[in-house]
Amino acid sequence: MRDLTDNQIVGGLRKADSDAWSALYEAYFEDVWRWVARLTGSASADVGDVVQETFLSAACSAGGYDPARGSLWLWLTGIARNHVAAHYRDRQRDSRIRPGGDLGADAAARLSEWFSNRRTDPLEALSSAETANLVRSAVAQLPLDYQRLLIARYCDGVSNKQIAQSNGCSLEAIRSKTARARRAFRRVFGKEAAC
Repeated sequence: MRDLTDNQIVGGLRKADSDAWSALYEAYFEDVWRWVARLTGSASADVGDVVQETFLSAACSAGGYDPARGSLWLWLTGIARNHVAAHYRDRQRDSRIRPGGDLGADAAARLSEWFSNRRTDPLEALSSAETANLVRSAVAQLPLDYQRLLIARYCDGVSNKQIAQSNGCSLEAIRSKTARARRAFRRVFGKEAAC
C-alpha cells in the first residue's frame, strides 16, 4: 500500500476505497502526529484527538484536494492546522469555565516533581509551562508557511541552507522569510502574553 502515489491515494479516497484510506494513514500518520504534537505539546492527551479529526476530515473532504495547489502533505497539514486552532479555541473557552485553566494539572505535576526532587524553582516550573502554552498558541495562529518554517528551524534544528534547498529557493529568501516569521510570531506572542 505504501507504493501508492498521492494522486492514487486521493483517487481511492474519492471512491471510498479502504485501501486508499489505509495507504493515507500509513504514509502520513507519524508525520501528522509529530506536526500536531509540536503545536499542542507532545505530552498533551489531545494530540490523538486532533490527529483523528484531521484524518477523518481528510477522508471526508478528499474531493476538495487539488494536486495543482500543493502536495498531499501540505493539504493534510492545512487540515491539521485548522483542527489545532479549533483545539485552542475550545481550550480557551474551557479555561474561562475551569479555575486554573489547562495550566492547573500541568502545574500540579510540576510542583509535585519539585517537592520530590527539588531540582527546579517552583515559580520557574510554573512559568516554563505557561510560556510553552503561550508559544504553542502563538505558533498555531501564524500562517501555515510561517509555522512550518519556524518549527523546522527552531524545533527540528534544520539549517536555513537545508530549508532553502528543500524549498528550491535561495538562502537569502529563507533568511528574509524567517525574519518575517519571527516578527509575526513576536506580534502574536505579545498579544497572547498580554491576555
